[in-house]
Order: sequence, then C-alpha cells, then structure tokens
Amino acid sequence: MRKKRVLVCDDSALMRRLLREIIESDPSFEVVDTARDGEEAVLKARQLRPDVVTMDVNMPRMDGLTALQIIVEEEICPVIMVSSLTQDGAVATFQALELGAFDYVAKPGGTISRDIGVVRDELIAKLRAATKVNVRRLATRVTKVSTVSLGKQLPGETVGDFFAVAIGISTGGPKTIYEVLPPLPQNLNAAVFLVQHMPPEFTRQYAERLDKYCRLKVVEAEDGMLVQPGVVYVGKGGYHLKLKKRGKDLRIFLSTLPPCMFMPSVDVMMESVLEHFGPKTVGVLMTGMGSDGAEAMRKIHEAGGYTIAESEETAIVFGMPQEAIRRGGAKKVLPSHDIAREIIRVVGLRSE
Repeated sequence: MRKKRVLVCDDSALMRRLLREIIESDPSFEVVDTARDGEEAVLKARQLRPDVVTMDVNMPRMDGLTALQIIVEEEICPVIMVSSLTQDGAVATFQALELGAFDYVAKPGGTISRDIGVVRDELIAKLRAATKVNVRRLATRVTKVSTVSLGKQLPGETVGDFFAVAIGISTGGPKTIYEVLPPLPQNLNAAVFLVQHMPPEFTRQYAERLDKYCRLKVVEAEDGMLVQPGVVYVGKGGYHLKLKKRGKDLRIFLSTLPPCMFMPSVDVMMESVLEHFGPKTVGVLMTGMGSDGAEAMRKIHEAGGYTIAESEETAIVFGMPQEAIRRGGAKKVLPSHDIAREIIRVVGLRSE
C-alpha cells in the first residue's frame, strides 16, 4: 500500500524536525518535504501534490492563512493547521477553519513546542481522516456569513414549556456549524446546547465568535447559568455540559465526571438534556470522527424525542452521524444546510 504523503510547513526548524518524527512514526505516512513559510509551502504543494499539508499560522513572507487559501482554492489537498494554544492562536485557528482548513492541532507549548509529541495520536488520527476527504468538498464549503448586530442579551425569565436542541459536532464542525446556527431565529422555542470537541483554551473564543454571526445569543456555558430558550450554550472545554434542577429553575451544571476521552462529551451532554426535557429533546449529530453522541441519539429516539443526523452528502467526516444512523438513532438524515429548517419546523417559534 502506498504511503500517504505529507508536506510539513513551519518556520521553526525544530518544529519541522519534531513533526516529521511524529508523522513518520506511523508507517502509513511519509513526509515528502518541508517548507519554512507559506510561500514555499504553496510552491512545494503545487509541485509535489501531497495528500495533506500541516501548516503553521504565523510565518514570514507569507503566513499560514494566506497559503491555506491558495491551496484550498486550487484544490490541491486538505490542510491541517498546527496552531498555538493561546487566545491569538484560537482566533487564527477559527479563521483558518472558516477559510477551508480541514482541521487543526493545537501546539501544547506555544509557537515552538518541544512537547508536541503529546498530541501525536490526535495528529495521526486527523491526518488519516484528511486523506479520505475530497478536497473539492472543502473548497466549496468555505464559510460565507454576515455579522449579526441585534444588541443581543440574555433574556429575562421565560415562562412556559420549550424544547431543547442538543447538537454534537467535531472534526469539520467549526466551519459546518455556520450552516445551522446563524439561520435560527431569535425567538426559537428552544434552548440550544452545543458540544464541539476542542481544547479548553478555545471554547470561549469559539462562543464569542459564533455570537457575532447568530441571531440567538451564544455563550460559553458556565456553572449555574439559567437555561432559557433563545440561547446557545457552548460546552466549556475540559468539562462536561450537564443540567441540574435548582428549585424551580433548570441550570447549567459543569462536571469532570465521568472521565471520558472527550470533555465535553456529546453523549454525556445529550443524556443529561434528555433526562430533563424527555420527548421535547431534539438531538442533532454532525460531522466528526468516532462515535461520540451516537448512543445518546439512539436513547433520544427511543424516548420519543426527535433526532437528526447530518448526511454523508455534506459531512466533512461521516463517522459520528454514520454511527448514529447505524444504531437506529436518526429519525431524519439531512444535509447540513437543511438542518436549521428542520429544527425550526419541529420546535416552532415563541410568540413575542
């Protein structure tokens, strides 16, 4: 079997060497070359036609975001960003994902990360997934959304029953979610709970960025927050997003139990939502590797709730939704651009 060919781009000679060692520790990959900046990466990508490129963000001459755009527009191959675990790194990463990057891996120790080896398994898994993706799909899914300026704020106490929409998403999610959340109206008759697999340092920036583009108010979930319709609660990195009754109120409950590969976990979030909302739960499972959320989708479906899995037609990685379908946990299978319309149909709107 032919080895998958990887081009590594980073302005640090140390990082280029460490990334080569990590990638070639898996016998199914070979690093065909390295590049010191975005300009060199574009030239070598055109010449070598690798299966995937790993791309640093901040580099001289041409930065990673500019190089990414060229490689995606020319449909050469998928690009995985390798960015730092900082606030600036988070902003640049989200920009890259919106510009068509397949995914990202966060350097645990800053721009030059000697302990990059701790993310070895994550990088290899994402490289494998990237080599299976049609690059044309990435090129045609570049996000185009407009900033929403509504003077939004958290609503006051809301009387009456409302639904819960529990969304699980992973690889490919930071880009795909823009096809679902921005179209949802401000008076949606549901609270929305969103788990996106990402590092703890990224989730606040993620929520703030989503809030700029959504009619609904988007917040990073904090312990004790009141659950209300018209609000999207983004799972805080490093914690499970759960719900708990306190008196008459239903509030956010952050927990580190049970220990899981993913924190927050889609399964844990969805099962907690189902416990409190029962058949008024709408489960949505979208692009991502693995099976997180698939079992909870089955439970929601069996409890009389409504479940939607993203179709293979649009999923960047079909793993999570495919597993939900396989287990009988999907009432509807829809492309990402039809999911918002279906959510609105099921939960309805609140009267103003």
